[in-house]
Amino acid sequence: MELEINVGICGKQEVVVDQNNTATALGSGDVPVFATPAMIALMEKTANDSVKQYMPKNHVSVGIEINAQHIKATPIGGKVTCESFLSKVEGRKLVFNMTVYDGDGKVGEATHSRVVVDKDRFLGKIKND
Repeated sequence: MELEINVGICGKQEVVVDQNNTATALGSGDVPVFATPAMIALMEKTANDSVKQYMPKNHVSVGIEINAQHIKATPIGGKVTCESFLSKVEGRKLVFNMTVYDGDGKVGEATHSRVVVDKDRFLGKIKND
């Protein structure tokens, strides 16, 4: 399988902080602000969605690593934007630089790695384990 994915692909997603994606709701803390797990999920979704159209037939990308920093809190009602930049392609491995920000500045950043897999083979391995 030859990947036709080039460095430089960008993605962007926005969410509004509500009761469902707070640290209180997700159990990661005791304050009603944008949760770190929600930020990481947004990062993974942004990166994944940015490369979906480049996947070979029946292939998907799966997250394998993320090194993230959550720098500041965003309150309920705040709009959070995530941007991804595909910085490296190593065989089937895709490495993204991620930045999350709100109206007051940077909220978080990360390096996120995904690997391209054959969806049926991947799911078959799980069923056989």
